Amino acid sequence: MSGEPQSEAPSLEAMRADCRRLAQQIVETFPALGAMVATAESCTGGLIAGAITDIAGSSTVFDRGFVTYSNEAKQDMLGVREATLAAFGAVSAQVATEMVLGARRRSKADFAVSVTGVAGPGGGSPHKPVGLVWMGLSGPGDLTSAVELRWDPAWSRDLIRAATVRTALEALIGRAALGSQPQETPGSP
Repeated sequence: MSGEPQSEAPSLEAMRADCRRLAQQIVETFPALGAMVATAESCTGGLIAGAITDIAGSSTVFDRGFVTYSNEAKQDMLGVREATLAAFGAVSAQVATEMVLGARRRSKADFAVSVTGVAGPGGGSPHKPVGLVWMGLSGPGDLTSAVELRWDPAWSRDLIRAATVRTALEALIGRAALGSQPQETPGSP
């Protein structure tokens, strides 16, 4: 994942064009997998779901999106445990993981992605600076992971959110490609 700060900010327009291209790819390729997608979003406020549903035909692959900006929404809508939020904070691998698993459990989705982070311009701290985002990803075979993304804190809020959307769409495509490959059976030639 390209979450390392860069010296020069990419163009917001180019980033949004990438998001549209990636969303189009999801809408075109996921039906062949018979796969549905769900999103669980905090810092992006529904932008991942919006990118996918902006594409005609998205109803064949998009089940639902959860916008869970507050901790209470994360608990109520996705089943994130209060103890997890208290121990690790909303911007953490643990919460991103519980969010993505909650999205899968509470939907008909085969694949889900979650994001929780600090998009700025304020709200950061030394341990959780502006630009820090945790992304959860889950798919068939109960393969679930959480990935830390770190965007340049000097980037605008819009750019941090667009970069997060782009990375989430890329991750869904990558996870679907992994899930569509034949799995080796132990002991097979």
